[in-house]
Amino acid sequence: MVAGFQGIDAKGNITTLGRGGSDTTGVALAAALKADECQIYTDVDGVYTTDPRIVSEARRLEKICFEEMLEMASLGSKVLQIRAVEFASKYNVPLRVLSSFEDGAGTLIAKEDETVEKALISGIAFNRDEAKLTLLGVPDKPGVAYQILGHIADLNIEVDMIIQNIGADGSTDFTFTVHRNDYKKALEVLNNIATELGVREIQGDEHIAKISLVGVGMRSHAGIASTMFKALAHYGINIQMISTSEIKISVVVHEDFLELGVRALHGAFNLKEKPSQE
Repeated sequence: MVAGFQGIDAKGNITTLGRGGSDTTGVALAAALKADECQIYTDVDGVYTTDPRIVSEARRLEKICFEEMLEMASLGSKVLQIRAVEFASKYNVPLRVLSSFEDGAGTLIAKEDETVEKALISGIAFNRDEAKLTLLGVPDKPGVAYQILGHIADLNIEVDMIIQNIGADGSTDFTFTVHRNDYKKALEVLNNIATELGVREIQGDEHIAKISLVGVGMRSHAGIASTMFKALAHYGINIQMISTSEIKISVVVHEDFLELGVRALHGAFNLKEKPSQE
C-alpha cells in the first residue's frame, strides 16, 4: 500500500503532496509499472458533459481524450486534478474514473486516437470564482501591458483572460480576469499605480462567471462559436468577454446567468444524446 497524499523530500522529511496528490501518485505508479490503465475511484461515477446538479440531462462520457480532460480540469471541472491528467498524458497512461460506491464502466481518459466518441463538443465547464478588472483610457504605447500585469505577477496573482481594445483617441481599454479571492488585492495595486500608468478610470466586477465549451471536434468543424453565441443571445445572456483556443471557447457572463447559460448550451449542442460512431 502506498500513501498517495504524502511523500518525503531529499532529506527524508515527510511532505504533503497537496490536493490531487493521491491521483498523481497513482498515475506515477501506473506509469512506472507499465500498467494497462490507472483506475481512480472517487465520489462520482465518471466524467459528465457538465455538472448534473445544474443540468439533469447531463450524460456520462464513456471516453474523453487527455487534451479535453486537461481543458475541463483547468476550466472548473472538479473530477480530476490537472497534475494527474498531465502526468497521464505525458506517459500515455489511460485513466479510468470510477465510483467508489457503485459498479459501472466509468469514463476512460486516453489518447485522442483511442477515443471513440466523435462529438463536436465533449463537455461544458464553468467557474464561478472569477472577477474582472478594467483599466479605461490607458496610453497606447509599448510596455503598458507589461507594467500592468508585471505588478499583478509580483503579487503572485494568476491572470486568466485578457482583452485589449484600441480607441480612436490613441488610448486603450485593458481588461483581465483573476480569481475572485485575488480581486481586492489586484484592485488595490492597480489603484496604487493608476497615476503612474496614466489611467483614466479603473473598474471592477466580482459578479462574473466563466462558461467554456470543450471539444477536439472544434478543430475540424466551423460554426461552433456562432451556435454558442446564438444560444446565449436567445436567452438574453450578454457576453462580456470571449477567449478561444484550438479546442475550447470561453465566455464571461454575469454570475446570475451561469446556470441558465450552461443549460442553454447543453441543449443547443444536444449533449444529452450520445454522438454517432464513425
